[in-house]
Amino acid sequence: MEEEVRILDVKGQSCPMPLLKAKKALNEMDAGARLKVFATDPGSVRDFEVFSRQSGHALLASGEDQGTYYYLLQKKT
Repeated sequence: MEEEVRILDVKGQSCPMPLLKAKKALNEMDAGARLKVFATDPGSVRDFEVFSRQSGHALLASGEDQGTYYYLLQKKT
């Protein structure tokens, strides 16, 4: 069975809100759970890369589509 992915839409919010809301969501999730974040702030690209390295949460995928950035995170176990 495919693991459910929680969606967090923070489009239109500027730094540091996308990352703060993602941190809060991850704190509420079980270990190994996945979170997909949608943001429009170009600064979020670097924020999520650094956050992933420092926090231990895995950044499984990231990209950009017509000005919307997405990040697929997996909470550390």
